[in-house]
Parts: sequence; structure tokens; C-alpha cells
Amino acid sequence: QVQLVESGGGLVQAGGSLRLSCAASGRTFSNYGMGWFRQAPGKKREFVAAISMGGTNTYYADSVKGRFTISRDNTKNMVYVQMNSLKPEDTAVYYCAAKGLRAWYSGSNYDEGSYAYWGQGTQVTVSS
Repeated sequence: QVQLVESGGGLVQAGGSLRLSCAASGRTFSNYGMGWFRQAPGKKREFVAAISMGGTNTYYADSVKGRFTISRDNTKNMVYVQMNSLKPEDTAVYYCAAKGLRAWYSGSNYDEGSYAYWGQGTQVTVSS
């Protein structure tokens, strides 16, 4: 089991920045690929970003590319997403997710169904 706890959400004006953090515990963190997803009211949960076990490879949704940066610190069992130039449409609950080696290499990193472990989410609200 992997336990994930997100933090760092809040209210920010359009154009502002936030950094979300996700603390992992329970298993060897560096054996897990990590992802961020979000769900806006009335919408399906969608992929935001993902990062490989060692942090070498990153993936982004087109809607956040160039504005968001995912990173991880395997010495601290943490994964982050730095969100800049925030827009009202970025308003959502943001979730951290993890998947093991086999799932990382066998499934799409954009597919929420391929992630086995999820945090409870943190709310991000961007005002116009």
C-alpha cells in the first residue's frame, strides 16, 4: 500500500501561482510513477501531469503545458506540481496518484485507471 496526502491548495487570483505537494508513505517511493489529476465540478477527472520513477521523464496535458511543472524528490518521498499563470478554468480538486513499475511501462500515463493509489485531493480555486 502507498498512502498519499496532498497539500498546498487554496484560493488564488488569475495569473497567480501555487505549488501543490504530495507526501507518500508506505512503500519504496522511487518504485512508483506519479501523476496529478484534477476534477472540476460537474466534469470527469482529467490528467494533468506525470513523472517517471527517477524523475527523468515528464508528461503534461496540453491545457497545462508551459504553465505547470511536475517534479519529485525521492529523498523526501514527495512529488510536486508548480502551477503558474493560473486560469479560472484550472479550478478543480487536484489529486495525486501513484502506480508501480509494471503499470508504468504497460499502461498509458494519461489514464487514471492505470494508477492504483490516490490521495484525497486538495482544492484549487482560481478567481477571475
